[in-house]
Amino acid sequence: MTTDGPERVPDVVGARVDPPGSVAEALAVQERLRPLVDLVGPGPAEPATVAGLDVAYAESGDRLAAAVTVLDARTLAVVDSAVSVGRPAFDYVPGLFAFRELPALLDALDRLTVRPEVLVCDGHGLAHPRRFGLACHLGVVTGLPAIGVGKTPLLGAWAPPADRRGAWTPLRDGDEVVGRVLRTRDGVKPVFVSVGHRVSLDNATARVLALTPRYRLPETTRTADRLCRDALAAAAPG
Repeated sequence: MTTDGPERVPDVVGARVDPPGSVAEALAVQERLRPLVDLVGPGPAEPATVAGLDVAYAESGDRLAAAVTVLDARTLAVVDSAVSVGRPAFDYVPGLFAFRELPALLDALDRLTVRPEVLVCDGHGLAHPRRFGLACHLGVVTGLPAIGVGKTPLLGAWAPPADRRGAWTPLRDGDEVVGRVLRTRDGVKPVFVSVGHRVSLDNATARVLALTPRYRLPETTRTADRLCRDALAAAAPG
């Protein structure tokens, strides 16, 4: 990026994949892309910018708004944002939720003028039945480091972490550690952190803690949530 002013983010998503026409096709896409996930990273230790991604749905379920907010990683101020309003690209199928939201999220990413260094998704990454949740999918197709932060677990067994901020316990699926159950506020319900792409689990945990100075959820998620809800309300008929 030059220093002469903001530029449109150049082709952050690379080659696009059309929405699958069936559950079988969606499963095949996951199987094809899953080996491309980098679970080691380590990812940027001190990123300058971090993006939050979230999606809001109309009550009818037939419309959505996908939002991306880019924050200064030091001050947590929003430095760029974009939104895409449309329709879900795929039916609701457990384990294939990313296919509903991915086209709109990629469209919102393409509208940015500031390229984020890390993506923080309101969803899961490795902590997914086929080890390929939304954070993995977005990370692979954009090539950007990505982290999944879920409000509730999609799978796995875990013990409650200690009540203090920063405490965590492993999230396990059988014998495999697929994420961490992280306490971001003293005595408040934990969140569920998992690697998406090009980030280690240690780094992902540190990023989430840096993004939660005051509230349970990362500021990336909070700002993207507000933006997509406002956009959906503004686009509502009547």
